[in-house]
Order: sequence, then C-alpha cells, then structure tokens
Amino acid sequence: MTDALADVANLPGVVDAVDEARKAVDRLLGHRVLRRRSAEVSTESALRGARASAVLDGASVTLDELRTTDHPSDPVVQGALRVSAELGTLTEVWRKAPRQALARLHVLAAADAVDSAELGRPRSDDGVVKDVLGLGEPPSPAEVAARLDALSGLLTEPTKAPALVVSSIVHGELLALRPFGWGDGIVARAAQRLTLVARGLDPKSLVAPEVGHLELSDEYAEALRSYASGTSEGVARWIVHCSSAIAAAARDSQAICEAFMRG
Repeated sequence: MTDALADVANLPGVVDAVDEARKAVDRLLGHRVLRRRSAEVSTESALRGARASAVLDGASVTLDELRTTDHPSDPVVQGALRVSAELGTLTEVWRKAPRQALARLHVLAAADAVDSAELGRPRSDDGVVKDVLGLGEPPSPAEVAARLDALSGLLTEPTKAPALVVSSIVHGELLALRPFGWGDGIVARAAQRLTLVARGLDPKSLVAPEVGHLELSDEYAEALRSYASGTSEGVARWIVHCSSAIAAAARDSQAICEAFMRG
C-alpha cells in the first residue's frame, strides 16, 4: 500500500523546513506559563487566528476592534469568529469523517453570506467563486467532488508523514479547489489548524497558523499558485511556506506567553 503523503514529506527542502517548524512549536510547548494558563493562551491564539484569517480573506479589522465589538458587521469577520469558536469541537469528527467536518466549517464560515441551501455543500455549478488570492479559474464541480473524495481518503488512511505536511496538503488542496465558492479561505485555514490539533503537533491549539500566513502574506498567494501547478517543486515550495508560517505563529504564541508572565 503506497503512502502518498509520506512521499511528499521527502521532497527536497521539505524535511529541513518541517524540522525547523517542529522545533519552534516544541519551544512554545515547553514554556512554563502553559502549566497554568494554557487555556488563556489558546483563547488568545484563537482570536488572533480568526482576525488573521478574516484579513487574508479580504476583511479589514484589528484585534482591538474584535475585543470591543460584540457583533461585527462584516460577514467575513463573523464567519472567521464562528469557525474559531467551534473548532475545538470538531477534532474527532475531523479524524473520522473529514467531509462532514468540512461541511460544518462552511456552515459556520458562510452563514451570513450565502443561501442556506448552499451551506456545507460543495458547489454544483459553475457560478461565481470568490477569488481573494487571484488564483484564477477554479476547478470544475466534478473535479472538486473527485479531489475532495481523494483528500478524505488520504486523511482516513494511516501515513508516516508529519502532521505539518498533512496539514499543508489539506490547506493547499482546499484553497486550490475552492469547493464552496465563498469562505473557502477561512475553511482551508481552519482545516489546517484542525489537522495540527488532531494529529498531535499542537494538541491544545496554541498555535495560530493563520497568523503566520498573514505575517508572510506577500508569499502566501504565490506559494499557493506553486502548489496548484501540481509539480513536485510547487508542492514542496508550498509546504516550505506553510512550515515557515507555523514557525512564525509559534513565535507569536510564545510572545503571548511572555506577555502573560509580565502580567
């Protein structure tokens, strides 16, 4: 039985990048403030992640605004906050039934933006697809259905690939497919974070990869276009980008820990 994800993990440049990101996460997990205040760090990370994901999807919002506004008017911001709030409840569903978890993520992300009949359902026609990152023409609904099935199969089969590699493929594939047409970026980034939690790299959801992607936003779309090319080099470039984003996010969470220590 082949292990396609493990093969991806051995592409040139990937091993070193993944190792560096893992070290950054491990340094964070060893911070002494987490012995008593890991829940607070996770909550702050979730808020920062929601804000970063919304900005990457075209919203304009600050952390201070999120802290002081109970009901933001932008549906992108509302969706990102709902996804962030419920992410922790989807870990087991993601492990066993990823298509079901994706449907729920889309319901949360797009509840204020699309018709209720379209929530949680991959697009079935060639209607308008939101393209914040300038990726161009999306795959057809038939290709989306086939590749979602393939992705779900990969996620429910055993693999020796590191969690970071698996999460990068999940993120890249969902953004390349844009399966729902609206909210795909929020869903893809949430699925990446969910994968890191479910596969044990970040079991308490302390790291917000969305923050890292925003920090490296100048590279984000170009790296994704490389992934969408389907070449080995393009996929490797995307995973290296994701590794750098997760390392940056781990450093951000480390800063949260330091701020809590200072009071």
